[in-house]
Order: sequence, then structure tokens, then C-alpha cells
Amino acid sequence: MQVLVHGGAGSVPDEPERRREVLEAAAAAGASAASPVDAVEIAVKRLESSPRFNAGVGSAVQSDGRIRTDAGIMTDDRAVGAACSMPDVEHAIGVARVVMEETPHGFVSGDHAVALAEVFDVETGVGLWTDRTREKWSELDPPTGGVRAELAWIRDRYGRSDPDGREGSTAGDRADATDDGAAADRGAGPIDEHDHDTVGAVASDGTRLAAATSTGGRWLALAGRVGDVPQAGSGFYCSPAAAVSATGAGEDIARVTLSRRVARHVERGRDAETAAELAIEEFAELTGSTAGVIAIDARGSPGAAYNSDAMQTARKEL
Repeated sequence: MQVLVHGGAGSVPDEPERRREVLEAAAAAGASAASPVDAVEIAVKRLESSPRFNAGVGSAVQSDGRIRTDAGIMTDDRAVGAACSMPDVEHAIGVARVVMEETPHGFVSGDHAVALAEVFDVETGVGLWTDRTREKWSELDPPTGGVRAELAWIRDRYGRSDPDGREGSTAGDRADATDDGAAADRGAGPIDEHDHDTVGAVASDGTRLAAATSTGGRWLALAGRVGDVPQAGSGFYCSPAAAVSATGAGEDIARVTLSRRVARHVERGRDAETAAELAIEEFAELTGSTAGVIAIDARGSPGAAYNSDAMQTARKEL
């Protein structure tokens, strides 16, 4: 079994070696699994349980002060499952697999996804706050006037995980932040280097493939926001040609269906590495944003590419 995992594309993280240790442990745990779908679920669950990543424990906080998790999983026969907007669910990837294997659907959301998790013994009601997220939230003064007030409050803050507003914003957003110093200061808010730390895994046993991605969303997103992660073809994708997991600026990843784009390049004859690099080049040209992808193709060739400052990965083959 070959497993490749990522810990998100974004800024250079604090304590990168400790994060790498978690990634390596996750890849090793997945590589010991009996099937690719087991491998990606096991690996992602390890990452969801680490507060060093923005998935499961330590997920980002939305505008209403709630933490909601999303995930998607897919196999090379195009079986797919996704779940989103789940408050207090650590292992969102477990719920996504339940959707794939136990329902006739491909996507279940919100409280209904939480209820489904409970029926199939996926733990709910989990405390996902960490010291880091509590500290960041305590620095803010969120509004109390409902959705319109929340939207006005987050408008300049959403997607800004560095002081210059570069990460997670569109090219136009970046220009606005650069041209208007006051807007940049207002938009920076409390800096959170974990904002992009979506996690994902791809796996191959030489015959079968699987892909999975999980996230806690984006810091200060409007309550209920759903990004690319649980959308098949965007945050994750798997076909007979390749398994792919993506990370980065979620709205833009969804706009160009980044994971499907990688798989399509493999289907046209490129190996996973070349396909990943080409897809990220296209993504940057189309959106002006940052992202990263990992992939394994049907020949067992792994690949990874990103245009952010960093994207940590780990690979294990047994």
C-alpha cells in the first residue's frame, strides 16, 4: 500500500518538524491498511485528531463562534461520499464514508449529517476548540446583530491569513489590499497560520485507488460557509486514472474543479507529478490564488505541487 498525505498549502507553519512527524505517522498508519479506502480514512483521521492542522480538533472558527467540519472521500470506481457543516464532529471523514457506503446519496449536510453520524457510531458532540483557536477568537469582538451584521464584520477579514492579505484572496482582493493600506490593516485581523491547513490523503495498492480530504473551513467564514473540500472534483477526486486531494483557496479551487483537472491531465497521458504541476500552473493563471495538490496515478506514480509558500507532505509505501 502506498499513501501520500498533505497538511495544507499556505504559509510556512510554526514548528514544521512536529507537524511533519504527525504527517509521517498518518502516512504510516494508512499504509498498513487493507485497502486504499481504509488507508485514506485512517490517515486522515490521524490528522483530524491533531491540533496542528485545520481539520477536526483545532478547526477554524466561523463568524457565529461555531466550529463546523467538512470532508469528502472517493474511490476509483467513482463511489463518493461527502458531509459538511457539521458542528462538533472531529472525524468528518468518517461521516463522509458513511454517506458513501450506507446511503444512496453522495452528500449530506449540517445537522442531518450529524444525526447520520450518530446512527453509525461516529462520535459527535466533540470539543474541537484548542488553546490556539480560543486565543484567536478572544482577540475579536464579533457582532451580535445576526447574519447581516456578521457578513459586514467578516467582509474584510475573511480569507486573510497573512498581514498583506495574500493568502486565500483573489487577485482583485490582493490589489485592493495593496492599494488601500487601511483596508489591509482592517482585513488582517488576528493572524492564523493554520487557516489553510486542510488535510488530505491519496492511496494505491497497485490496483485500486482512493482519495480523501477533510477541513475545518476558513477562519472567520460566514457561518455555514462550505468551501471546496466536500465537493467532488474540487477538494478531492478519484477515477481509474488517479486519486487527488487539494488544499488552498477554497472558492477558487471549486471554481476551476482543481482535483478533477489533475485527474484529467493524467487521463490524457501525463504522470501524477506532471499533472499536478500543470494543474497548479493553470489554477494560478485562472484565479491568481494559491493552492496545492497531491496525487497518485494508476501506475503508482505519486505527485505533488503547490504555489503557496509551503505545503508539507509525507509518503509511505509498504
